[in-house]
Amino acid sequence: MKNRMNKRMIKILSGNWETRLIVQVADTERKREKGLMFVGKLPENEGMLFVFTEKIYGGFWMKNTLIPLSIAFLDSDGEILKILHMEPCKEDICPTYDPGLSYNYAIEVNLGWFGRNQIKEGDYVMFD
Repeated sequence: MKNRMNKRMIKILSGNWETRLIVQVADTERKREKGLMFVGKLPENEGMLFVFTEKIYGGFWMKNTLIPLSIAFLDSDGEILKILHMEPCKEDICPTYDPGLSYNYAIEVNLGWFGRNQIKEGDYVMFD
């Protein structure tokens, strides 16, 4: 990933399994707006953690995003509330991927990463 952000390791707990993921942290409006735009390749066990200062209601879009992604929406305790799959969009008008609920965090990873790692809604993310 080209843009320089803070990277950190998070753990996702699913049953008796613990999966580690390296994330870039998007914790400012500017970083959240840019997200993974123009990123041509995302390493398999890396992603982006979107941190909001208060509960958010609304979705994400994929304008100028080059790779398909999966996104997990989390509450303030780190519980995964919803997982959606998103396709790249190079058009002027792009669809919004809205979980239909409020959330405090979102994690974007390569399309299908959550499924490949047996991570599902109801699992927990530990931020340390």
